[in-house]
Amino acid sequence: MEQRINVDRLEQAAELFGSFDSNVRLIEQEYGVQVLFRDTELKISGDDPEKVDRAYRTLQSLITLIGSGEALTEQNVRYCIRMVAEDSEQQVQRLARDCICITSKGKPIKPKTVGQRTYCDNIKDNTITIGVGPAGTGKTYLAVAMAVTAFRAQEVNRIILTRPAVEAGEKLGFLPGDLQQKVDPYLRPLYDALFDMLGAETYQRYVERGNIEVAPLAYMRGRTLDDSFIILDEAQNTTGEQMKMFLTRLGFNSKMVITGDVTQIDLPDGKRSGLKEAVRVLRGVEDIAIFKFTEKDVVRHRLVQDIIRAYERAGRANK
Repeated sequence: MEQRINVDRLEQAAELFGSFDSNVRLIEQEYGVQVLFRDTELKISGDDPEKVDRAYRTLQSLITLIGSGEALTEQNVRYCIRMVAEDSEQQVQRLARDCICITSKGKPIKPKTVGQRTYCDNIKDNTITIGVGPAGTGKTYLAVAMAVTAFRAQEVNRIILTRPAVEAGEKLGFLPGDLQQKVDPYLRPLYDALFDMLGAETYQRYVERGNIEVAPLAYMRGRTLDDSFIILDEAQNTTGEQMKMFLTRLGFNSKMVITGDVTQIDLPDGKRSGLKEAVRVLRGVEDIAIFKFTEKDVVRHRLVQDIIRAYERAGRANK
């Protein structure tokens, strides 16, 4: 059994095969097929017609991504394999077209999974969005990209990024420096995302003007935040009282995005997570979206997905 795909340009074929043919070898191992390129044609052959068909559909999806300017990685290939297994590869075409933001170095930021696309749509369509999921799903990075897009379009006047300063095993008091220097390590991932989008100089200029604020959650008390895009990161480490305080800071013409991972709670024993409570209490409230990522949306190293699945299995076994 064999199927053929016509490839318009040699560069497309080179991108498709990858360094040392790594992309195609992954597909050959997954489906037990052989992929050959001759002249302008890909030939997929194998003994199982269903597996040949799936390999064909996976390669077509990857060619779609290449045509949109996407650089193929092992993660792209594995994701397309999974989408084909779920008969959802047509959604890859939509991913290929979407661009949220352009970084300071001219790199387009696009959702890499269907889950990430839905999350971005939720942020666009709702005043408050709660994104819950494991590490590496792009919760914070995509929220910052959406904030920068809204700011550049003059839909908001300020970007406010905040996190609860809760220790993950270490103690704040042991860190050198004044209060700002002590909390800076907690806010570093937020700085990094903004530097990537805006560049260090532009970021500093907006901070001096008051257009961008990065601060611990405690600094939000007593304020009303109008014309702002507000992101609360690591929200699993808020208490119920802190979460309610944060949510009630919402002002006119503002958006809020709340992100967190309920499997990584660093609160002292006996303290309930404000994120868990918010997901339960706010479900069904109009103009509030609650989106849950899965390990399928992880865009870090393949092992991160395997680690998350292993911990989930261990958690179910303990229960």
